[in-house]
Amino acid sequence: MEQNAGEAGTNAQELHVVVGAGSIGSGIAQALAGQGKRVRIVTRSGSGPAAAERVAADAADGRGMSELSAGAAAIYNCANPPYHRWPELWPPIAASLLKAAEQNGAVLVTVSNLYGYGPAQGSLGVPGYDAAHPMTEATPLAASGRKGRVRAQMWRDALAAHQAGKVRAVEVRASDYVGPGASSVLGERVVPRILRGKAVSVLGRPDRPHTWTFTGDVVTLAILAGRNPVAWGRAWHVPSAEARTQREAIDEMARAAGVPPVPVRALPRLLLRAAGVASPLMRELAETDYQFREDFVLDSSAATQAFGLTATPWDQVLREVVASYLADSPASAGTR
Repeated sequence: MEQNAGEAGTNAQELHVVVGAGSIGSGIAQALAGQGKRVRIVTRSGSGPAAAERVAADAADGRGMSELSAGAAAIYNCANPPYHRWPELWPPIAASLLKAAEQNGAVLVTVSNLYGYGPAQGSLGVPGYDAAHPMTEATPLAASGRKGRVRAQMWRDALAAHQAGKVRAVEVRASDYVGPGASSVLGERVVPRILRGKAVSVLGRPDRPHTWTFTGDVVTLAILAGRNPVAWGRAWHVPSAEARTQREAIDEMARAAGVPPVPVRALPRLLLRAAGVASPLMRELAETDYQFREDFVLDSSAATQAFGLTATPWDQVLREVVASYLADSPASAGTR
């Protein structure tokens, strides 16, 4: 991403608290540490990049999180509870971090997704979105599924606290991640098969346009949102590359890897449901497979207009993803 000037000034030694050490949390922690900030990363296991102070704690513990974020300029909610336990685990985590931000005067930056909008025809009967009418930050939060509802309520609670003057809150929303180390539909289930010349099975329909968001661009917008008052009090979509179908994305990934294209097949819905009998993760995917059965396209122009941010070029994203898998492959191990 490119970034313009005009952000609020920050002290190099100010504390930033990052909750979660996945690709986004770790990326934010590393970027802030690289800017000379004090960074504390909080996870249940105490994991995280070496550049940050790593603390093992329960993000749902309101008192503990308030103590850990005392004096913080910003708290970044990058937690990632088990997919099938969102309705149970997200509300106490969100409430805990909202309380910590309020008590300490920290900006609360929540890294979120598009689940809150629900399918193109939401439960409230709102107009649908499609490739010609992409989702914007003004699209109603009309999710009917339990995961979408919990994400929507998290933002409503944070926004209400912001509007009441209790906290400074902002939400950063991204579509499906793509990037080195990301748990992604275009990640561990796809890239190794492309490199081996094997067919790839995908969720939903292979030929519906879909937005993909580079993890590095999520990191950039989240950090900006934590320090720029213009960002506070609303949600922002992460600048993302032009939508492309799963088939197109996989073909382009193969081209970036310098290998022939591979067959792309749709995973039968009956097979997905059957797998859900034994796998909680697969069972939960059935709720959100509309994202791949229909157009799922994001409009991220607001962040570009407000902050001068643009998406990382798609070809560069693909090269970085492929390089990360090649670096970790057994064939390359002896060359390092």
